[in-house]
Amino acid sequence: MSLNTDVRPLGLSEHEKGVILVVAATLAWSASGIYSRMLSIDAWTTIAWRSLFGGLFLLIPSFFLEGGLSRKQWASIFHPSGMAMIACQTFCQACFIGALYTTSVANVAVIYATAPFIAALLGWLLLRERVARRTMMAGGACLLGVVIIVASSIGGGTGLGDLLALGMTASFALIIVIPRISPGVPSLPPTIVSAFLTLAIFSPFGSVGSIDLYNWVVLAAFGATNFSIALVLFLAGAKRMPPAEAALIGTMEIVLTPFWVWLFLSERPPLATVLGGVVIVAAVVWHTAADFLRGRTEARSRGKTAA
Repeated sequence: MSLNTDVRPLGLSEHEKGVILVVAATLAWSASGIYSRMLSIDAWTTIAWRSLFGGLFLLIPSFFLEGGLSRKQWASIFHPSGMAMIACQTFCQACFIGALYTTSVANVAVIYATAPFIAALLGWLLLRERVARRTMMAGGACLLGVVIIVASSIGGGTGLGDLLALGMTASFALIIVIPRISPGVPSLPPTIVSAFLTLAIFSPFGSVGSIDLYNWVVLAAFGATNFSIALVLFLAGAKRMPPAEAALIGTMEIVLTPFWVWLFLSERPPLATVLGGVVIVAAVVWHTAADFLRGRTEARSRGKTAA
């Protein structure tokens, strides 16, 4: 009797690394509702100083990633893709905080769930990337989950807040696609520049004198985890997979963000949000599991062929 000793190599594929990185980024991003509800300062002040901390903490990985602090790395801010990243990041962060202050956390998360479809459209228009049938099926299930939530929560926030959330989603979809248009252009320098640019634009409208020690600590944590760490993880992961798939995995945020607010602040989500969230999480888990299984099958087949 012979034993089957075929084993999969311990090393992960680039795609699998991308999945892990994007999932970790999604978990960090999902804390946004908690941070925004903990703050007791105005939106303008939050936009400006959260961005400052985000930019400062991004300087740390910039010493080690994408060529370090070389002139070539920082020249990327003058590349068309770099300038596009700066514009999109600045607009996205302003809309994001503005939306959290002017509409419900659940509404922001729900509107963000449209990102996979915007990213898929941009990926097809700009990169001519074919969207896999499995991705479209999971995307359709996510859309169903969104419909369930929106049908019962429409009118729950202000029109301005929902519009800001939509602007955030559209600009974020571009952030997903731009690194794949110019994969050789570093992403961190434009992101760091956008953080300080956001501070310069919005600090005149805020009130730094209103920030006490408690709010400084929350702002620092908000910028470090929800801006810096999450963004580095996501950009690293998005380069390893199609834009629509990266955005699809990110839709887990639609469930986790209201969940953390409910768990820690007792902001109870409506039943429709729970039902729609179950549909979305199921779609994402199915899509990711199917992809991992396919990767294992292909690796096993290559191993047998080589043998």
